[in-house]
Amino acid sequence: MEPIMFVHLTDTHINVPGKNPLFAIDAGAKLRAMFAEIGNLSQKPAFVIISGDLTQDGDVEDYKYLRQIIAEEQAALDVPVHVALGNHDSRPFFREGYLGDEPSEESYYYTFMEQGLRVAVLNTQIPGEHAGRLDEEQLAWLAQELTVPAPAGTIVVLHHPVVPTPSALMDSHLLANPNDLAEAIADTDVIGLLSGHIHFNSIGLFHGIPSAAGTGVAFGLDPTSTDSMKFIDNSGYNLVLAKGGQMLVHPMAMPGENRMLYEWKIDKDKQPAHAE
Repeated sequence: MEPIMFVHLTDTHINVPGKNPLFAIDAGAKLRAMFAEIGNLSQKPAFVIISGDLTQDGDVEDYKYLRQIIAEEQAALDVPVHVALGNHDSRPFFREGYLGDEPSEESYYYTFMEQGLRVAVLNTQIPGEHAGRLDEEQLAWLAQELTVPAPAGTIVVLHHPVVPTPSALMDSHLLANPNDLAEAIADTDVIGLLSGHIHFNSIGLFHGIPSAAGTGVAFGLDPTSTDSMKFIDNSGYNLVLAKGGQMLVHPMAMPGENRMLYEWKIDKDKQPAHAE
């Protein structure tokens, strides 16, 4: 089977232009620049997946604006773009503004197949909270989906990471019930996991399976900071290859200043409204 290359983006944190600009950055412009960079790759990816925190504030108009950007960039790139939800996202407003459906609190998770590769897109949201967890209904659904192997294996996409990071501070932001996920994917065709949320690249093994968190499209965080959260003006994406029953991940950095946008000193300041 031929290798399947695709692009993993995360944490776009889009707002409509002029509304509550996060750290005075234009997240929409950053997302468009990212798609332009992807379009310049020597090989066109099979698809693009965005692993949550699609918007910063989660309003209907933000999702409509995001839908406009993605529709235009998807048409220019000529590949499908798939999305997951993160802790900043609103289920009802996403359904109304992005999907054009009736608003509801129904969880948003699904699978799709591309050239024999199955991608299972999960929803780790706990509505109204910053933390992430997989509910029993979703875990049962995933386990059932995985009873039938896919020709090129399965990659699981979720917002909250499952592997400890270089930052003890950010380890408190991991998925709350990783053992339940491990049980659901044990002895299946899962070849890798992709996530976001922590805004820096972090790659490790989850019960022997490669797991990669990506840096954000909107901004990054310094993984070496121990007593503060340093928000950095950078962007990146993961180039992912499903090849020979393995998931290979190549972190890619966008050109930028890498200047510090904001520093939240944990023991002195109040935390901003969960920008990550």
